[in-house]
Amino acid sequence: MRGKLACAFVLALLVHGAAVASDRLAWFDGPRPTAQALQAIGLLTDAGSHGLDPAHYDADALKAAVLRAAQNPATSPSMLDRLDRTLTAAMERYLADVHSGRLGPEQLPQGYAPPRRPAFDAAAYLQGALAADRLSDAAREAAPRLGQYERLRTALAHYRALSGHPAWTAPLPPLPPGSGRTPPKLEAGQSYAGLQMLRERLVALGDLAPDAPATTGYDGPLVDAIVSFQRRHGLTPDGVVGKATLAQLQVPPAGRARQIELMLERLRWTPLMQEPRMIAINIPEFVLRAYEVQGERIAVRATMKIIVGKAMNTRTPLFVEQMRFIEFQPYWNVPPSIARGEVVPRLRRDTAYFDREGFEFVTAAGQVVTGLSAEMLDAVLAGAARIRQRPGPRNALGDIKFVFPNRDNIYLHHTPSVQLFARDRRDFSHGCIRVEEPVALAMFVLQDMPQWTEERIRQAMTQGEPSTLRLARALPVLITYGTAIFKEGRIHFFDDIYGHDRRLDAALRRPRPALLPTE
Repeated sequence: MRGKLACAFVLALLVHGAAVASDRLAWFDGPRPTAQALQAIGLLTDAGSHGLDPAHYDADALKAAVLRAAQNPATSPSMLDRLDRTLTAAMERYLADVHSGRLGPEQLPQGYAPPRRPAFDAAAYLQGALAADRLSDAAREAAPRLGQYERLRTALAHYRALSGHPAWTAPLPPLPPGSGRTPPKLEAGQSYAGLQMLRERLVALGDLAPDAPATTGYDGPLVDAIVSFQRRHGLTPDGVVGKATLAQLQVPPAGRARQIELMLERLRWTPLMQEPRMIAINIPEFVLRAYEVQGERIAVRATMKIIVGKAMNTRTPLFVEQMRFIEFQPYWNVPPSIARGEVVPRLRRDTAYFDREGFEFVTAAGQVVTGLSAEMLDAVLAGAARIRQRPGPRNALGDIKFVFPNRDNIYLHHTPSVQLFARDRRDFSHGCIRVEEPVALAMFVLQDMPQWTEERIRQAMTQGEPSTLRLARALPVLITYGTAIFKEGRIHFFDDIYGHDRRLDAALRRPRPALLPTE
């Protein structure tokens, strides 16, 4: 859509002959700024509403200079020319940032594979907007056309407004001490020195109604408000204020505002609307969504819990790739790193583990060896053989595997360890992603293949023989990272489990080059 708009602006530029020539100013009519110049100043000074920094566009200095020029008809042509060029450079930078982000994801560490997106020519887009006399509309259309983006902007304004709130002038007091080895915590019915401050924070954050009856202890509406707060922060909604809940309550509004700013930046990279159907995985939220694009709206068809790579050493990478196959009753080919570091050492200690787990060896020549021996273990360590796990109830991949070929060999799969989905924090895997509801996901994936009914899917998952199904149409899988999202009518925050927020924040704080060289 935005690519078509850019083309339309360039066409209008040619039709109306309004290209900015070297001898004609873009933003001034004689010595006076045009209405679009004043609109541009308004956009630049409001850049903060998009989570951007107005100083990166010299917004204050440009505003003062344009207003001086408006009041002084004797401003020199050279001064007007430089001001005109600086405002053009500022608007081009602003439009590029709003459309594509301050940073490309490829500029970040951790081997991020950036999603493919159409090129954006900010100079042509700006000239087209000026020619069509619709700068404000064009600037709005340059930003992501997502309800999520606009709702986060609203939330950003709210959390910025809370930055001076008296409820955060001091930290909440320590929690009541536990008994024996029980850690400190605040439970219903207890007294607490920080009760009034806690109440004020919950009201400010929208988890407690301002007219909720006051209590002398921690009970009633306050407990319900904590449950609401916990749901919005990825915590167990039990109403008990423990170490984790207190840590989230202590985060100041400015910290939450920064999380939202980072999420707005990520949304400017993310190709959520480029395909008619997509699977999107948000790692910090531990959630998968399967959705369809309907016009300018996203319709979610399936939502489920997931388990992702361990934050310590086997993080799930971020990328977008095309799902092309489903494997039913798959073998699990144990990755060499897991074989060397975990499976082989355990098999040397516990030989019964081999048959119990349904393992077998496959030599480099393709020969299958079903018996355990020291020679085969040595062959695995030497790279001359591999270990795989046969299909069955103990198979690590469960009974279905969703394959989207990628350099990291990451895929989606079911798991026999379903009890782990009950955890709040679910980074337990070696990098691949386990899904809680594989049948629902398969039905979404196979929507274009109606012969694959739910009954047939379930039969294929239990037939006992491996089989591979090629999809009629590839389906994009996006693995992304967002610690602030708007859902269920409220803003939700999640822990920066992989440290990607911290790295993005540091990258965005680096100085930017001047708009124009100093003369």
